[in-house]
Amino acid sequence: QVRLQESGPGLVKPSQTVSLTCTVSGGSITSNGYYWTWIRQPPGKGLEWIGNIGPSGSIDHSPSLKSRASISRDTSKKQFSLQLFSVTPEDTAVYYCARDRAFGGVDHWGQGTQVTVSS
Repeated sequence: QVRLQESGPGLVKPSQTVSLTCTVSGGSITSNGYYWTWIRQPPGKGLEWIGNIGPSGSIDHSPSLKSRASISRDTSKKQFSLQLFSVTPEDTAVYYCARDRAFGGVDHWGQGTQVTVSS
């Protein structure tokens, strides 16, 4: 059974960097056919795709966040991470990590972690 668990700070100040980590158990983040993904949901809004990292380490970002988002991984720890730079209150959201199948959509989600940007 694949499980994903997000970790990170709950509260950050504007202009700071948010660093989130997703730890994966029960599966490999280098397996072909899966993309390890970050998604967020601001309060009262829909899901927003942030980006993903593929089995070979290739990275794709949302165009709207590309300049502020950085995705990386540590295969030895079975973790992948998101850094979001220069945050503003508009970055307040529940952040999810997920496993996205190359053909078939997301099949596993983390429980989500709240990130609040406030001074």
